[in-house]
Amino acid sequence: MGKFEKDLIESMGEAAAHAPGQAVPGMRVTKVDVPDVKAIRLALHMSQNLFSVAYRIPLATLKNWEQGRRYPDAPAAAYLLAIQRRPHEVMEAVAD
Repeated sequence: MGKFEKDLIESMGEAAAHAPGQAVPGMRVTKVDVPDVKAIRLALHMSQNLFSVAYRIPLATLKNWEQGRRYPDAPAAAYLLAIQRRPHEVMEAVAD
């Protein structure tokens, strides 16, 4: 067996070990805290449609986040955190 095959088998073993949440030595793990999008929206007393328009988030994306079909990536999570902390300032910043 050549080096490529050995490396491939080793990589597949690491991936298989990592998939169920096991720590793999030397593997970098990035954790993104997912904000509760619906809780942020409800705290602002906004409908999904109004929230999506006000903060320029596609309505389908917002619905997917709230229903758990998709999760915000790191930049979107940071944007949602900014909305949570400074809703009026963010809304003003993205207004037409």
